[in-house]
Amino acid sequence: MSVALVIVTVLGALMAGFSAGSVFFKVEYVVGPLAEYGVPRAWWTWLGVAKAAGAVGLLAGLAVPVIGVLAALGLVLYFAGAVITVLRARAYGHVAFPIIYAAPAAAALVLGLAA
Repeated sequence: MSVALVIVTVLGALMAGFSAGSVFFKVEYVVGPLAEYGVPRAWWTWLGVAKAAGAVGLLAGLAVPVIGVLAALGLVLYFAGAVITVLRARAYGHVAFPIIYAAPAAAALVLGLAA
């Protein structure tokens, strides 16, 4: 296991965990845009659960690599969906945020597959 893989995995887990917590605690700068994008409130908790599961899965992947690869894939798909949601809402100035959160998960996926 490479040092780079460990670093991007832990960074990705911290970022996804932070994002999940922001949804769970309904931090305004996170849930405000969700409402603007038209994401139903009933989905918010489940979106947070998905991100939290991805964070835990990334960390578990340090012990069981296949779990980490699957978690990274799930997070990449999740944030790809977030990019699509932002674009559909025509909030072009916000599109960088899901891309930034997806980046360490994508790096963990690539490095995990290469390992």
